[in-house]
Amino acid sequence: MTAGTPETGQELRSLVTPEGTLQLSLVEVPVVLPQADQVLIRVEASPINPSDLGLLLAGADMASAQVSVTSGQPMVTASLVEGSMRSLAGRVGTSMPVGNEGAGTVIAAGESAAAQALLGKTVAVAAGAMYTQFRCVNAAQCLALPDGTPASVGASSFVNPLTALGMVETMRREGHSALVHTAAASNLGQMLNRLCLEEGVALVNIVRKPEQEEILRALGARYVCNSSSPSFMTELIAALAETSATLAFDAIGGGKLAGQILSAMEAASLTTSPAYSRYGSTTHKQVYIYGGLDPSPTVLKRGFGMAWGLGGWLLTPFLQSIDPALFQSLRDRVASGLTTTFASHYTEEVSLAEALQPEAFTVYAKQATGEKYLIAPHKVPT
Repeated sequence: MTAGTPETGQELRSLVTPEGTLQLSLVEVPVVLPQADQVLIRVEASPINPSDLGLLLAGADMASAQVSVTSGQPMVTASLVEGSMRSLAGRVGTSMPVGNEGAGTVIAAGESAAAQALLGKTVAVAAGAMYTQFRCVNAAQCLALPDGTPASVGASSFVNPLTALGMVETMRREGHSALVHTAAASNLGQMLNRLCLEEGVALVNIVRKPEQEEILRALGARYVCNSSSPSFMTELIAALAETSATLAFDAIGGGKLAGQILSAMEAASLTTSPAYSRYGSTTHKQVYIYGGLDPSPTVLKRGFGMAWGLGGWLLTPFLQSIDPALFQSLRDRVASGLTTTFASHYTEEVSLAEALQPEAFTVYAKQATGEKYLIAPHKVPT
């Protein structure tokens, strides 16, 4: 063990038991020393993203959660939702590390030049298992942050920024000219709004509360539609007709919103259609579901012709589909805009132990706008 490097560190784990319960706990794990092309990061900040919650909470009913103390550390136990064990069968009995991304200081490095160049640097990484105090990763996975950048600023350098960039790139690759985005006042939604303003891309933002409308309009958003408004469909059709947006990214997933977007796209297309067709417009309309804020079934009322598509979109497959040069250019774009275009905002910073307290998990489990949590693994619980 390198001098000054701890032998063990704490890590947050998620376990689904054969009895149908979720257990969240802190475990002591060995600190892995870096090999030639690896670095050891003292993790100082890691966000709780919606994409983390599926693994972390396994869809459990957090209203049933109970907190106990085991070996001096908190343990959360909650009941799983009825019928969910089938989809969770592959992870039953396996204690799983959590946390897609984070940032911290490189405290040890392997002998390769790439690894040594990062020693002492603050880096961001999306390597999984980031709700931990120490993480050993390949040097190539790291994004070196500009000198003086705090880990808290760089902690969300991957998932949300690259998702926003990926959405715009997908739009271009598939021949669309404008975008629709739901849950648009989220951290990601605000990033996408700033990015589209910079890129000159028309963006139709869909929210569900007046205060969320105000957030986006204050950021310069031109098209903001409130799905809870009685005039929602009228306003959405008007925005789509003006922007010609035929591609949507939907964070909601369940319910009727995806179908409403397709119907509104069809209605907007028909306003410029030269002639009637029983099959609807020939303009292809596409909705990609990339989140699951509403776990209920997706409801489609077929009023949008035959030229349409509904599918899933995830960041990792997108990144795997692009060439390395483009991926690097996207990473460079993020690094240059961490405090501007791709800035993240957090309402609370918690330690690993505090993340397992009701006052924390009852909030971040809701995935509510403006309630994003940041885990600081070395923070001393108050």
